[in-house]
Amino acid sequence: MFKFSQHVSALRMALQFLTVFPVGSISGNGPQQDKSTTGLSLLYYPLVGLLLGFVLAIFAWFAQSVLSIHSPQLMLLAALVLTMWVVLTGALHLDGLADCADAWMGGLGSRSRTLELMKDPTSGPIAVTVVVLLLLMKFACLLALLAQASLWLLLLAPFVARLAVLALMLTTPYVRPQGLGEILSRHFPRPEAKIVMAIMVAVFLLLNFSNALPILLATVAALLVLRITMMSRLKGCTGDTLGATVEIVETVCLVMLVALL
Repeated sequence: MFKFSQHVSALRMALQFLTVFPVGSISGNGPQQDKSTTGLSLLYYPLVGLLLGFVLAIFAWFAQSVLSIHSPQLMLLAALVLTMWVVLTGALHLDGLADCADAWMGGLGSRSRTLELMKDPTSGPIAVTVVVLLLLMKFACLLALLAQASLWLLLLAPFVARLAVLALMLTTPYVRPQGLGEILSRHFPRPEAKIVMAIMVAVFLLLNFSNALPILLATVAALLVLRITMMSRLKGCTGDTLGATVEIVETVCLVMLVALL
């Protein structure tokens, strides 16, 4: 059983890792306590995603309702929302996406070569191209949502993407020795994670909007493709592939939201 204070520390740890929100220093009661809290923090990733989406939606609402930013300034607003999205996450997941793009192309099918390239801090033309194209897709989707004043839908993509990380960690071995990812994989409570997954999916489907099921199915399909790709090349996942998963699932979710408007 986890103490209430440990849950609070886990939530703060999730916020500290996934966002730039100021949460202060996090103290523990020893190395083992820190590791178990780090594992527990994974359960709060979907909640952090929901908070991130809420901040984005409030910002967009304020810009449209209070500052009266409407067409033709919506392109500027979409760019501002996307910029805030990237800034609030510290570009953490984009970095993972860039590393994966370079490693997958340069790895030439080799597991060891792919893992080696993921550790390279530089980004090649493939990484830049993939990141630019993904951000362009997000921008276009945000523009469409803002034009329809569907601001509350901004909550969904960050939430679903971080829920996908939880699902991936539950079903996929972690292959990079050492580091935060290994601690997450080894110490996060799987029985509780399954319960959290079930509750989150049920709540998502009970939100009473007609497009919940298609979006969930598209997310599951994208996650399955990503997992098959990871298992085929790496026999598991890494921190970079988890970051890439967040970005890709967010984009798939946004595209589905716009397609179903």
